[in-house]
Amino acid sequence: MKIKLSYLILTLILISCSTKTFDTTEELWEYIKDPENEYLQSKSIKGIDFKLLYKPNDLLVDQELGEDVSDSLVTKFRNKYKDYMYFTLSMSKNGHELLSHVARDRQRFGAMVNELAFGMHQKVHVYTPAKDTLPMTDFIYPRMYGMSGSTSILFVYPRRSEDLKKDYLNFTIQDLGFYTGEVKFKVPTAIIKNEVKLKFK
Repeated sequence: MKIKLSYLILTLILISCSTKTFDTTEELWEYIKDPENEYLQSKSIKGIDFKLLYKPNDLLVDQELGEDVSDSLVTKFRNKYKDYMYFTLSMSKNGHELLSHVARDRQRFGAMVNELAFGMHQKVHVYTPAKDTLPMTDFIYPRMYGMSGSTSILFVYPRRSEDLKKDYLNFTIQDLGFYTGEVKFKVPTAIIKNEVKLKFK
């Protein structure tokens, strides 16, 4: 009886740690946008809404593939992205981009555009519980010119096994001039090590 119980517990643990795979991009998005699955986290501080999404690699593979899908291309693009982690940070105030709230102040507007486009490596940091800081590989800030409901930036970090040994990574955003202070998210490493995937057909 004890052996059967131990086997059942082990099976449940393996199932809970296994990678989920989805048939469509829509199904995958629906899953990761559910806060209960921990890919998406939200905070609202001093009227600024912050959303941090860990973006599974297969979403980037899907963007690259377009209509042309083959096993060789899927493998090629998975290899291209597999050594990195991708985080999308979205920030808004009253359902609008941050820049829309400083537009009347030319000096502040110019300073913020410059910071968002070139200075976020000094404002955003990812580090382990042991305070080991991960080097930022890149970040991409697409200007939306008021056409979006938020300011969104994609951050890229190296995926290194030694950084994923603990239960979580810290993702922090320093104050961008809206008196929020430092904003911190704890990203579970389990969603990175066992990130969801797509079935490419």
